[in-house]
Amino acid sequence: MTTIRVRLTLIYSGLFLLTSVVLLVTVNLLLRQALKTRVARLPGGALAPGDRPLRPQLPELVNDVIGYQWEMTTFTVGILTLVSLAVGWLVAGRILRPIHRITATAQRLSLSTLHERIALTGPKDELKELADTFDAMLDRLERSVEGQRRFIANASHELRTPLAVQRAAIEIGLPEDGGEIRGTLLRHNRRAENLIDALLVLAQAENGLDNRSPVALDQTVRLVLAETGSDGVTVTGRAEPFVVDGDPVLLNRLVTNLLDNAVRYNHPGGTVEVTLSCGVLTVRNTGPHVPQERFGDLFEPFRRLHTTPGQGAGLGLSIVAAIAKVHGADVQANPNPGGGLELVVVFAGSEDASPAGGGV
Repeated sequence: MTTIRVRLTLIYSGLFLLTSVVLLVTVNLLLRQALKTRVARLPGGALAPGDRPLRPQLPELVNDVIGYQWEMTTFTVGILTLVSLAVGWLVAGRILRPIHRITATAQRLSLSTLHERIALTGPKDELKELADTFDAMLDRLERSVEGQRRFIANASHELRTPLAVQRAAIEIGLPEDGGEIRGTLLRHNRRAENLIDALLVLAQAENGLDNRSPVALDQTVRLVLAETGSDGVTVTGRAEPFVVDGDPVLLNRLVTNLLDNAVRYNHPGGTVEVTLSCGVLTVRNTGPHVPQERFGDLFEPFRRLHTTPGQGAGLGLSIVAAIAKVHGADVQANPNPGGGLELVVVFAGSEDASPAGGGV
């Protein structure tokens, strides 16, 4: 790949070489014509040293002078072309230095570092205008992200509080022997609470991470395995020590959603196998067959492959994908030959050989 710096260097040197060649040819041709004109005006009886006529020797002398002129100027142009390449490379690098600064800032930025700016100094030229435009865009983006975060915080309070009051009113106001009405109301209340929690987690994950800290992913897997109800499904797991730089709450939610999805979409007597090895988290379960053409819907919000009542809102795997993305991980889904899925999350982290590690 040819960089802009290389292209600018070649352009500078090419222009120098072109003008030098034009100048060389023009000067040498004019010099040849001037010498021939001067020779033609010399008197015919002029004598060279040794009493020999001078005129017969002048054409050879003119050719020698012109030939020497061509050799010296060609050599000089060649040396200066090499010098122009070096100077052009340095000049192009200096001109493109603000571009490198803008690129480095853009690559370094994330939702947690939107406060950084390029703040390019120097003359008011095109590069300064580009940097200022980029900084203005970051200002607008930072305000937008802050507004979304405030909305999530406000929505978390405003949406959860009425549901909590409603649940308390149902539990206190309706007797336990009130028939199916009490159970139905509580079930819908819990479903609404779970839906709101899932939406808030999804919004938080898509807004990025404010703070990162080392998280022992193997310990998170063990904790979630210990808290996961099987509902007639056999759950086994093995976790090797591995540390992820991220948010512990979101990573816990990622593992929880994966296991909940594997248990929920299973059949009685089925199995769930969880492994964490070398930064690769794999959750494999038995269950119904998933058509290949439906794999694109697995990680889309509110997309459910099965419409069984009480099977959730279809946000579990979309939350997994969002959390994995902000942690720099990749999520893959593969069908199992006998039915069910194999969900794989590939993290980029560092292994931790602490004594706390081991299988589950």
